Amino acid sequence: MQIEKKENYSLIVSEETDFNSFFKNFKTENDILSKNNIVISFLDSFQPNTKEINSFLDIAAKRKENGCSFVLVIDNISIDDFPETLNIVPTITEAEDIIEMEDIERELGF
Repeated sequence: MQIEKKENYSLIVSEETDFNSFFKNFKTENDILSKNNIVISFLDSFQPNTKEINSFLDIAAKRKENGCSFVLVIDNISIDDFPETLNIVPTITEAEDIIEMEDIERELGF
């Protein structure tokens, strides 16, 4: 797993070959990054399945409660298969847009 600090978020890129290895490594780093907006990109790695993606639901909810954004970047997937509380987008640019919009919402008190 590669972590790159950006201006207003941390970009995590999976270098693992399977979800279980990635998720184990991510959970270790998740506490360290607890006050950061997070973008996880699966674009250049394996394609997680629906069950694996749903593993992030609790993490996303906790981050939102703590005033942080959590976005998954996955292409070739139907976002209609997931709850609206889980941000899934096909590009890094769209992930950055989600973070910017959620930052504005937080500033306005929503």
